[in-house]
Amino acid sequence: MAVAGGVTSLAKSLGVSQPAISGWKRIPPDRVLAVEAATGIPRTELRPDLYAEAEIAAADTLDEVAAARADTYALLAHLLWHAPDTLMLNRLAAPITGEGVLAEARRAIATAATQTDATRVEREHFNLFTGLGGGELLPYASYYLTGFVHERPLADVRRDLQALGLVRTEGLSEPEDHIAFLFEVMAALIRGAVSADDIDDAIFFRRHIQGWSARLFDDLERAEAAQFYKPVGRLCRLLIDIETQAAELPI
Repeated sequence: MAVAGGVTSLAKSLGVSQPAISGWKRIPPDRVLAVEAATGIPRTELRPDLYAEAEIAAADTLDEVAAARADTYALLAHLLWHAPDTLMLNRLAAPITGEGVLAEARRAIATAATQTDATRVEREHFNLFTGLGGGELLPYASYYLTGFVHERPLADVRRDLQALGLVRTEGLSEPEDHIAFLFEVMAALIRGAVSADDIDDAIFFRRHIQGWSARLFDDLERAEAAQFYKPVGRLCRLLIDIETQAAELPI
């Protein structure tokens, strides 16, 4: 993993422990896309058993809207998993073109990225999502749907992940109904990186994201600890609103 700056650097980028990565005999299916993004190594080389060249070619033919959806889900998953480092903050601060509410929300994130640094935003992320005894927010489907963690919604997510061929990463402390994990799966479904006969991105969204995530992102925008993450919450909420409207359209 020298291309990623070593195991320690890669572990920080992925938000997992160094021993967990050192213990991988091969990259877990749910981490392939993140490792590809961190290292630049194509997924076809990282896990050729999962990603055939034909599948990558199909993903490259995504229309503009689908590609933008997948990219937005992937970006937000990255930001919700862990705080952006200096390189990511610099990328986020780049000028944003385009019109509409999504472009406006991205420009707000770009502005916020220029007003913080890696140390401050890492502390902010910790206070929001981790904390010494728990963060200000609990970004889990189980919590928002039942008031408790590790409840039936988590079991429902795990059932569909199994159908998609996604297995829990060894060393991952967070349950799979964490919103960042669900966003990662959405990006993979839209890109065609994973699939199952009776599960597509629209079905996965309705089952596991639509019924609760808007409340989480409302809470994120209002959170006391949120500064950089206020506009991140705004973009998340806008994405959910747009996806919900699309999900409710007649087929």
